[in-house]
Amino acid sequence: MSVHGATAYPEHMPDPALPPADLDLRLVRCFVVLAEHRHFGRAAQVLHLTQSSLSRQLERLEHQVGARLLDRGPRGSRLTAAGEIFLPLAQEVLHSTAQAAARTRAAAEPSRITVGFTATNIIITPAVRELRRRYPDAQVRTRHVDWDEPHAALLEHRVDVVVGRLPFPTEHLFVTVLYDEPRVLLVPGDHRLAGKESITLDDIADEPMPVVADPAWNAFWRIDPRPDGRPAPGGPPVSAVEDKIELVAGGQAVAIIPGDSGLAGMSCVRPDLTTIPIEGIEPCHVVVANRAEDRSRLVAAFCKYARAGITRPGT
Repeated sequence: MSVHGATAYPEHMPDPALPPADLDLRLVRCFVVLAEHRHFGRAAQVLHLTQSSLSRQLERLEHQVGARLLDRGPRGSRLTAAGEIFLPLAQEVLHSTAQAAARTRAAAEPSRITVGFTATNIIITPAVRELRRRYPDAQVRTRHVDWDEPHAALLEHRVDVVVGRLPFPTEHLFVTVLYDEPRVLLVPGDHRLAGKESITLDDIADEPMPVVADPAWNAFWRIDPRPDGRPAPGGPPVSAVEDKIELVAGGQAVAIIPGDSGLAGMSCVRPDLTTIPIEGIEPCHVVVANRAEDRSRLVAAFCKYARAGITRPGT
């Protein structure tokens, strides 16, 4: 519709010919959370806002960008075409802002570092103790990170360096292999293969193995697909190591695990479980990883001490 030859815009939309106002990052975050949940009620809970307040925040953002970003319907909310364009850019803005703040804090507080580790049997203590000895005024913290969290924990600045096992995503990271460890098969003590000196993949071609949501993890720890191209047999879904142990102990699955992991010595506390070496497969890699752009002297020092002091158990 035109009025005196000019296009009419909704009342809360600015004239697109005018320069855009600076975006309020709080409003951008509200939109991103709302877009991810597609539901005003759930998004409002996450943001600790009322639904009416969240609606007003969205209107303010739409006024700032000059476009409707989201349509509200009886079955939830739907991004408009403009919203689909804006969402990844908004997510990038929030990520860049968080990264800028974290890097600035790191520069202002050069004597602070958080060291992440993914398993208790990966012993980071020698490197941590050396770092504390060499930098007695530094604040050195350690923090356990779930097996599938190293990449996110680093990029979200929850930790500054991580020692863990591949595979995990390595984009934007600098990764150094500390040592290799063989992979072995975990089985119940009464399994048909228990007691063998070693096995091959052919021996377990039809054995079910636990499945997790991460495809890279499945590819490596289930060896899926197998070298001949066949898919690995299916298995029960798991999300925790404890679930995997119980499935194996109960005879519902077998599992490929690190040969130096705490699970490999499970027979000490679980006499109903045992491990068998697997021939013909590559080892897993224990690595130290940090953000590629990080220039912290403490991170560099820890990585140096990790290379020297974190070794395969028993070596």
